[in-house]
Amino acid sequence: METPPVASGAVSVSVSPAMDLVLGASACCLACVFTNPLEVVKTRLQLQGELQARGTYARPYRGILQAVGTVVRADGLWGLQKGLGAALLYQGVMNGVRFYCYSLALEVGFTHYHGGTVAAGALAGALGAFVGSPAYLVKTQLQAKTKAPLAVGHQHQHKTVLSALETIWRQQGISGLWRGVSGAVPRVMVGSAAQLATFASAKTWVQDHQWFQKDSWLVALAGGMISSVAVVTVMTPFDVVSTRLYNQPVDPAGRSSPTVQW
Repeated sequence: METPPVASGAVSVSVSPAMDLVLGASACCLACVFTNPLEVVKTRLQLQGELQARGTYARPYRGILQAVGTVVRADGLWGLQKGLGAALLYQGVMNGVRFYCYSLALEVGFTHYHGGTVAAGALAGALGAFVGSPAYLVKTQLQAKTKAPLAVGHQHQHKTVLSALETIWRQQGISGLWRGVSGAVPRVMVGSAAQLATFASAKTWVQDHQWFQKDSWLVALAGGMISSVAVVTVMTPFDVVSTRLYNQPVDPAGRSSPTVQW
């Protein structure tokens, strides 16, 4: 799964925006190594049955555990890390920009205004999603690629991240690298706003129940896990749309065309 947006109060004003960029991007990239297998499975599940009525299509992926086994049998254990290079690039760029912009908002006092924290998180997320969109585009297309009997959605024949970027640039121009960004921006904005709006209250709720010592890092961890439920709930519909927009094929003129089921 994608690393949740930055939490309210999680960025210290004593840390410079540049340092927030480096630390935020590094932390998210480290997390990405462990969450990318879930991203591969999520992508396949979201593309399965695209534009087809329920019950009229094959379902090679039936839940997380079964889907993990299916991916491993078809593509080997390393198949669970498909698109890792693009995923790391996306996490580094998107979260670096997002943490930097949010830290700037803190520094100038924008978050002191009513609703400023949520607005700053949403706007920082939108900018990060826009800048990182080409990497997410390639990540989605690489993660969807598999053997024909198990393929869902359109199958882009990319080999590597760089060759994918080059092919898209050559065939579709610079605008092609940002195809699908209209789904990515609201996806991250909603996720950022939801996480910022729920993390502080979730953390307070955990403290009130005295599950852990007040100054324990487990309080923040538990609050973050509770908050993530809200993030996933509001973010998933946008995530499905975003995945399908990124993976859809285009005709020779660069226009989107209906997905071909394999």
